[in-house]
Amino acid sequence: MTRAVSVTRVRTALLCTSAAVLVAELLLIRWIPANVVYVGFFNNLILIASFLGIGVGVLLGRRFRSYAGYGPVALLLVVAAVHVAQLNVVPGDADVWLGHRQGSQIEPSMLVIGVIVALATATMALVALPLGPLLRMLPPLEAYALDIAGAIAGVLLFSALSFLSTPPVVWTAALALLLAAAALARGIGRRDLIGGIAMICVIGLGLAELQQGDRYSPYYRITLYRPDDGMEHIAVNGIGHQALARVDAPLPFYHQVYEWFPGRTFDRALIIGAGTGNDAAVALAHGVRHVDAVEIDPVIQAIGKERHPERPYSDPRVVPIVADGRAHLRTTSSTYDLIVFAQTDSLTLVANTANLRLESFLFTEEAFADARARLRPGGVMVLYNQYREPWLISRYVSMAERAFGPGALVRTYPQIAGTRSAVIAVGREGLPPVAGADRWSTADAPRPATDDWPFTYLRTPGIVPSYLVTLLGVIAFAGVLVGAAGRAVGSQAAEPHFFLLGAAFLLLETRSLATFGLLFGTTWYVNALVIGAILVSVLLAVGVSARVRLRDARPLYAALFGALGVAYVVDPGALLFEPAWLRYVVASSIAFAPIFLANLVFARAFREVAEADVAFGWNLLGAVCGGALEYLALITGYRHLLVVVAVIYLGAAVLAGRRPRVTPLPAEASA
Repeated sequence: MTRAVSVTRVRTALLCTSAAVLVAELLLIRWIPANVVYVGFFNNLILIASFLGIGVGVLLGRRFRSYAGYGPVALLLVVAAVHVAQLNVVPGDADVWLGHRQGSQIEPSMLVIGVIVALATATMALVALPLGPLLRMLPPLEAYALDIAGAIAGVLLFSALSFLSTPPVVWTAALALLLAAAALARGIGRRDLIGGIAMICVIGLGLAELQQGDRYSPYYRITLYRPDDGMEHIAVNGIGHQALARVDAPLPFYHQVYEWFPGRTFDRALIIGAGTGNDAAVALAHGVRHVDAVEIDPVIQAIGKERHPERPYSDPRVVPIVADGRAHLRTTSSTYDLIVFAQTDSLTLVANTANLRLESFLFTEEAFADARARLRPGGVMVLYNQYREPWLISRYVSMAERAFGPGALVRTYPQIAGTRSAVIAVGREGLPPVAGADRWSTADAPRPATDDWPFTYLRTPGIVPSYLVTLLGVIAFAGVLVGAAGRAVGSQAAEPHFFLLGAAFLLLETRSLATFGLLFGTTWYVNALVIGAILVSVLLAVGVSARVRLRDARPLYAALFGALGVAYVVDPGALLFEPAWLRYVVASSIAFAPIFLANLVFARAFREVAEADVAFGWNLLGAVCGGALEYLALITGYRHLLVVVAVIYLGAAVLAGRRPRVTPLPAEASA
């Protein structure tokens, strides 16, 4: 084999391996919380485990790269652990917080969470094992560019599979093809054959799961079931979500706003969180002449079109819209007589708090102000749900009155399944007292949710003990693994500079995702576009760094701190203007300027490393710490995360000035 062909195979193997790593990471992030109910309440835990696994895999690649074929074996253990433990439950009723098995509540098990995190880490470590040696076979910047290009390909592939609402067996098949291509480029060994057999078993289990009839939307595992009430119900990720009910069957709060104003006809209505169509069917029954039914999940809406007994989506008066509710409020030119915030609770009251939920920016002070702007004179906004806690009702009433003025109408239904269900209504010009409605005291209302602190279901800013204990456990686990990996490969070298760069960049990416979720909606494709754009900016930074060699890093750090300052000063709410293309250009410039400059800082430092695999591994381990620091947003809000980012980059700048300059010769590439 000639050297040129050898280098080609190395490049091909690096591209395919990087793509496989991204697909495996996204597969675990999507599939595990969809089947292990309470892992979904620690949403970024699998992301942190993935970064940890990749970092450890890169470090261990020097000595154990031949074990890369065992990645599918670890994935098979993950699948088996979920299925054997029977954690992918289907509830028997819709009022479940954490899912249940045979009528009894499932409580979060730290043991199960620990096992799942360990197996996910092992899976990602084994899949990433070839990355270390491959990175060392090429000049650092070329290797890094190829790694990012492979990551972009992985994001695009998984995004396409999500767009098509494919089941996990298809995701697994795509991962199998990438792993096979990478193995062929490296040269297939005995362990790759064992891994191939394991992957066949994983695909077989996926086909068996497919026979259960579950559907996978871009957000959920969706299960249709029929309990004793005779109606079809939907469960998402094993938790009861909604029923497909006839007009006379839904809970009473669906009808309440129409009963408060008898004889009044609402000409045009907007329903946010329209689901399978219950709210639209009730609106039509009460004489609403036109309904814009906005639902973020295309599969849930499709089920409503296919199976709802009232067929509301077949009525010409109803316009089904698949979109983020807040984004629709901002971008529509329509005005309405009635705006309904339907049961938009994406899971349950106690779902994950550190990451954005689908409705995070829907229940904020600014969102209620957007709704008021879309109401016609005399228009009404109404919210209803099974809120479960009086303080949550107080928060919503307080926020609604701050946007609309005092005089909200409230009715609670404590008799519904023992919950504190409620209807809250406010009017564009206020509402007079009506029979059957109360004025709710907001004297003890918690802090209002805002676009910067959109944690509606968190009563007060803070990190709850269960999250804190879990995060500390993961960080301790990471420390043990890193120490063991260093001893295993005979290296105790540490790269604190790259560790800090990884931690700061993960926080910067988190803030960017939050900003774009606010500006364009918290949909899966917005996240995919942002992640793809971030990776493209990394690739551009590598290209610039390869052509422009700065001897001094201080100008780059100065520009980075300036860009962070601009992003801190400019309120994302000020960017909510039309047209959308101009909003995107301005928002992208402000959000991606620090990301681009941060990558220039990284690329300049990475170009000069003597051991690319060690630097890259420590950078990923820093991302683990950054994932844990993301929970600071629960206290500070997203804007102040930029202060934390700046402090970490300041530490990296100090360490950069103390690093010896090393310009390594390109390593000889061999198959």
